[in-house]
Amino acid sequence: MAEKLPNIVETLRAEQPEVWARYVDLEAALAKAGPLDPPTQRLVKLALALGARLEGAVHSHARRALHEGLTREELLHVALLGVTTLGWPQATAGRAWILDVVDKDPPAQR
Repeated sequence: MAEKLPNIVETLRAEQPEVWARYVDLEAALAKAGPLDPPTQRLVKLALALGARLEGAVHSHARRALHEGLTREELLHVALLGVTTLGWPQATAGRAWILDVVDKDPPAQR
């Protein structure tokens, strides 16, 4: 992964390179296991992070989505879709977490 990971994860990766390699292999195998294209997979992962209330994962998937060419509007639509499933409080929290990233990243990456 090109993205800088949290220090605790970077430490694990350095201390357990074989475990990390298997994790990366698993991620690749899961991506190939079904019919969803990569942009859709990223939006699903963002939605899962929102539903699980994982702020750091929302930030990570939003950042990765922007770098993979998804738009600000697509990411914010994921949070909006959460209103009827997660409720207003969680959907708006998710929107705020997405905005933390999209308002911070340079416009050239949107």
